[in-house]
Amino acid sequence: MKKILVTGSLGQIGTELVTKMRGIYGSDNVIATDIRDNGSTVVKEGPFEILDVTDASKMHELAKKYKVDTIVHLAALLSATAEKNPLLAWNLNMGGLVNALETARELNCQFFTPSSIGAFGPSTPKDQTPQDTIQRPTTMYGVNKVSGELLCDYYFYKFGVDTRGVRFPGLISYVAQPGGGTTDYAVEIYYEAIKSGRYTSYIGEGTKMDMMYMPDALNAIIQLMEADSAKLVHRNAFNITAMSFAPEEIAAEIKKHIPQFEMSYNVDPARQAIADSWPNSIDPTAAKEEWGFKADYDLGKMTVDMLDKLKAKLK
Repeated sequence: MKKILVTGSLGQIGTELVTKMRGIYGSDNVIATDIRDNGSTVVKEGPFEILDVTDASKMHELAKKYKVDTIVHLAALLSATAEKNPLLAWNLNMGGLVNALETARELNCQFFTPSSIGAFGPSTPKDQTPQDTIQRPTTMYGVNKVSGELLCDYYFYKFGVDTRGVRFPGLISYVAQPGGGTTDYAVEIYYEAIKSGRYTSYIGEGTKMDMMYMPDALNAIIQLMEADSAKLVHRNAFNITAMSFAPEEIAAEIKKHIPQFEMSYNVDPARQAIADSWPNSIDPTAAKEEWGFKADYDLGKMTVDMLDKLKAKLK
């Protein structure tokens, strides 16, 4: 990767990925784009352009203008938000992906886009979900992600586009707030533990989901993009994970550092239904074997870092 165009740069992943990539590849070599300008460091510390990913000609124009050789396509509506407006989710998630893939094909760019554990459904094996297994999601977001996985494979086999991707679990970060995902509670709980000492979970007790701390997610993207293409059997939609826990387990970990912390439950049926359709844990063996994936953070190590960073941030 030498010259990289990133869509959805002001989202939860993009905010940190752009900064990290600029530190590695140089500020002028990472072109951040989003549908809005929020005045953040992502906007100020390197090239930034307004881009609606449903505008194919503008995307192609920007990629050509900056002579990019890599496209990292992050712009999307997430699971809970997508269920509220499924048609918009289809048009944005799939339309934007097709435009990005077409730009990569036309300009011979390497390509990354994330899939998700949302690509699985209630008929998928729940524990240690295999890399290759039945995928029949019951959400629009999941349908988008399965379609996207297949589409990226198609562009590789049909057109030779160097497409790559991972299935992200829930992502936890202290930098950017999450944007409407089912696993957002795992970020919110840390904020509320520090601000109020209590949290009301919209996900029910005993509901396990895979999670990952953002530093591991960013490293995974860069490591996969830098991996030897010849060693990639799957190329797209690699299972990756760092930990799997239920709400009460993250609460127990927080209580080790904030003993007075209290958690209650007020389950949101819509988001609970989505969570119940996803795996309890997934098997990342293919990612480990094909490009050396490894997560550094478990629940305990992540909790220490999250609480330290948020205490400084929320002063």
